[in-house]
Amino acid sequence: MSMVLLSIAAAFIVAVALLVLVLLVEVVAGSGARHESRAVEDVPPYVVLVPAHDEAGTIQTTIAAVRAQLPASARLLVVADNCSDTTAAEARAAGAEVIERHDASLRGKGYALAFGVRHLHSAPPPVLVMLDADCIPASGALDLLAARAAATGRPVQALDLLSAHPGSRLSLRMASFAWALKNQLRPLGLHRLGLPCQLMGTGMAFPWDCIGNVELGSSHLTEDLQLGVKLAAAGRAAIFCREARVDSWFPQDGAAQRSQRKRWEHGHLAMIVSEALPLLLRGCRSGNAGAIALALDLCVPPLAFLALLVLVSCLASAWVLATGGPVLLVLLGFGTVLAFAAAVLLAWWRVGRSWVRWPELLSSPLYVMKKLPLYAGFVVRRQTEWVRTGRQR
Repeated sequence: MSMVLLSIAAAFIVAVALLVLVLLVEVVAGSGARHESRAVEDVPPYVVLVPAHDEAGTIQTTIAAVRAQLPASARLLVVADNCSDTTAAEARAAGAEVIERHDASLRGKGYALAFGVRHLHSAPPPVLVMLDADCIPASGALDLLAARAAATGRPVQALDLLSAHPGSRLSLRMASFAWALKNQLRPLGLHRLGLPCQLMGTGMAFPWDCIGNVELGSSHLTEDLQLGVKLAAAGRAAIFCREARVDSWFPQDGAAQRSQRKRWEHGHLAMIVSEALPLLLRGCRSGNAGAIALALDLCVPPLAFLALLVLVSCLASAWVLATGGPVLLVLLGFGTVLAFAAAVLLAWWRVGRSWVRWPELLSSPLYVMKKLPLYAGFVVRRQTEWVRTGRQR
């Protein structure tokens, strides 16, 4: 047996085992039935900042949901960003304060957020809440986020759920399950372990001294992950607040779904490549446990991609076994398969049964295989430019 090939196989098997271990620990920790308190502390004055790009026809629903729970001391500010429709007029008619940004050379939600934050510098609020224009906050969610951010002095991330419409095809319901695993179960597990979570792009609250001078202007595909890493490195990692919930829906249009999925998953993989190791090293050097935890969490790729890695690890273990390699390495490889299956089944039991029935779960390998072109595209033609996803309520 070539020692070089054995070393490569060993490194790969160990790395995949570590990723699956992180996933399993998060899922187990998040699966308990522990009651979470929803008590609202003193609510400070706050501003809800909504970046909006061509949201005509849908933004009124979000504005109505925000205004229905907005206290007198709070403001709602919409940034109509590079809009070619009537978003600004509809937002004003719905009762929002609106500012408009026009700069076609700088496109992306990060630039809209930066524009809004600069606008607020003349009269900064104690807390800033960011909400996407297609999201509906649950009753009381905004007050709870603002109060929690003021009380802890840290960014606070709401439970951000993206759901399939009733009657959607299996691939979208599978995506809803994977989303709930990533945005509900895993951050809840980190929270219960006393660790921070990733930022998710919407339903985020920040003390002003945490966000007011941060450079937000970016066209990064996952600007939320990037911001979370930046704040974690500075010792201001976000905490999870499951009791505050925001909801949105997967687009029905197939092209919009593919564009959205490609942007998110290519952005996540790019963050793993560029940010995970530096964040891990900074956390180790400074003894910042939150940064270390976020780096390990960030390294766990999208669920379908991780399933492919587990498959390759299993094949590598079979090769090691056939060539007379170390038994412990073989056991680790096959044990990783069992651990991954356990994590997925437990997650399905906790957050996936409402989306995917047990017989349908058995077809998940086909769902994974269908995503191979998406991951191959990351290598040969990676998406680097921000593209807005079509909206449908």
